[in-house]
Amino acid sequence: MAETAKTAKDAARPAAPDISGLSFEAALAELETIVQRLEAGNVPLEESIAIYERGEALRARCDALLKEAEARVDMITRDADGRPSGTAPLDPAG
Repeated sequence: MAETAKTAKDAARPAAPDISGLSFEAALAELETIVQRLEAGNVPLEESIAIYERGEALRARCDALLKEAEARVDMITRDADGRPSGTAPLDPAG
């Protein structure tokens, strides 16, 4: 019976928007809001769990976007005299 009540409660909760299309800035801003709400300590337990889970997903999204950006960054190469001579991929394997 408790399982039925939980299922009905979950069905009544609106689905959280998908994070896969969020920019780094948007995901970080939402994550900061979640942290502020949790730190304030005035969120009911069930909601705290739900927003914590979303926060984890947002953190993972930010991490993935940062890794993608790092893979695109070029490293400045220098000649024998130390002058910039061009660029090379930051990750030579990538």
